[in-house]
Amino acid sequence: MITASNVSLSYGTQVLFKEVNIKFTPGNCYGIIGANGAGKSTFLKILSGEIEPDTGEIIITPGERMTTLRQDHFAFNEYRVLDVVIMGYKKLYQVMKEREEIYSKSEFSEEDGIRAAELEGEFAELGGWEAESDAAQMLDGLGIPTSLHEKRMEEIEDNLKVRVLLAQALFGNPDILLLDEPTNHLDLESIHWLEDYLENFNNTVIVVSHDRHFLNSVCTHICDIDFGKIQLYVGNYDFWYMSSQLALKQMKDEKKRRDEKIAELKEFIQRFSSNVAKAKQATSRKKLIDKLTIDDIKPSSRRFPYVAFKPNREIGKNCLEIRNLSKTIDGEKVLDNLTLTINPADKVAFVGPNHFAKTVLFQILAGEMEPDSGDFTWGVTTSLSYFPKDNSRLFKEDESITDYLQQYSKEDDDTYVRSFLGRMLFSGDEALKNCKVLSGGERVRVVLAKMMLEGANCLIFDEPTSHLDLEAIQALNNGLIEFKGMIMFNSHDHQFVDSVANRIIEFTPDGIIDRMTNFDAYLEDAGVKELRQKAYKDVKKVVLL
Repeated sequence: MITASNVSLSYGTQVLFKEVNIKFTPGNCYGIIGANGAGKSTFLKILSGEIEPDTGEIIITPGERMTTLRQDHFAFNEYRVLDVVIMGYKKLYQVMKEREEIYSKSEFSEEDGIRAAELEGEFAELGGWEAESDAAQMLDGLGIPTSLHEKRMEEIEDNLKVRVLLAQALFGNPDILLLDEPTNHLDLESIHWLEDYLENFNNTVIVVSHDRHFLNSVCTHICDIDFGKIQLYVGNYDFWYMSSQLALKQMKDEKKRRDEKIAELKEFIQRFSSNVAKAKQATSRKKLIDKLTIDDIKPSSRRFPYVAFKPNREIGKNCLEIRNLSKTIDGEKVLDNLTLTINPADKVAFVGPNHFAKTVLFQILAGEMEPDSGDFTWGVTTSLSYFPKDNSRLFKEDESITDYLQQYSKEDDDTYVRSFLGRMLFSGDEALKNCKVLSGGERVRVVLAKMMLEGANCLIFDEPTSHLDLEAIQALNNGLIEFKGMIMFNSHDHQFVDSVANRIIEFTPDGIIDRMTNFDAYLEDAGVKELRQKAYKDVKKVVLL
């Protein structure tokens, strides 16, 4: 068990944490969430002892071992990959090295013999005989082939080094496991392996992640960092979000009597509890939720942008016809004779490792690039709004956010534009900020405001979730689910793709796979698996999102 007692930390006038008291107990996985800059990673560093708080202390049950996911990817360049993993269990690794040193001596003294016997006992007790096979099994699960296990770290790719360090943190069944963005650089298969591993992990896990699907899969609790406080909630990310939004709605609605509020909240808890019962952690999670009282559900003070795309007109019967579209760039065939019919109600997620093909297709459909051959036709009543991957090029020098959006507004008065900016969390003088000084997340929110103003009935998004925090991703996710029109998009966010798309189109080396289904069902489809196995027979690694 690990406890934060009266922990406070400030940087100058900025207070990150003030008198935080929270207890993390075995058998649970705690997801740390909060807006960008709220201090999620900093809090993990306080728990690990890397940063000293201004006040308070971190208390760990005596004898318990804590590991963290290290970020120094080049610190182990001279070591063998398997050894780097075993280093996660520091005591075992020290015993292994001392044992090897004694046995490598040319002259073996009586003292060496006594010490060797002691080390053999420790080695067996700590699981030394199984260490290399356990480490190899973890590396395999995280997508690192056996052929690399004996190589030095400097000989493998940087994205694989991150996976080795993740295996290092997991190795040896630590009592407390701290993970900061563990799904970064992992493909879907490796993420699923990690989810299964953590769901069966019986000790304490504390994780920071922007991956909602991952948080929903592994977390039993959510710790929300907000205004220097850390509020603990039972349930996964979706439960935290839905319950806090419901509580916020009811707090604002003064006409409802308290009894009606209680009845609605009780119904919500019961409904969610039934859904949780289908998950892998059914028993433990259901017990946690069954213990909830109405007073446990509180509104969050976190600010979510409001994203809603309302078409100015309906699409009609015909949406988009793509006929024999081809494009070669720098000698590479990016699109090859692509033919598709996109229907008015389609919400199409484009997946597959060829990310460039998706971007080129979107640019052609948006009129930013000409195909080499083939053509496409938009329906007569369609209107298009496009979110490019590189949105920085949309903005001019010395242009304020308000000035930029005014050109897309149907109203001359900037009050109308200001209302959209307020929805996207640009209030007061923030609406006058120069577009060129905006952060990546702020730029995305401005482009989304532009698209809302345009009122199109067909939307194309090229990786819209990049640079967004969890709140903005959730708001965009909800907005696209509710949108009454056609959507074509790609994203690295599993839950975003699964919850928005009703059609999956995958670019493979053998052409496209096209299915009317959501993403999770697509991944489980036996016919799709067979097609993918054939298409990728010569490909070592496939990154779908």
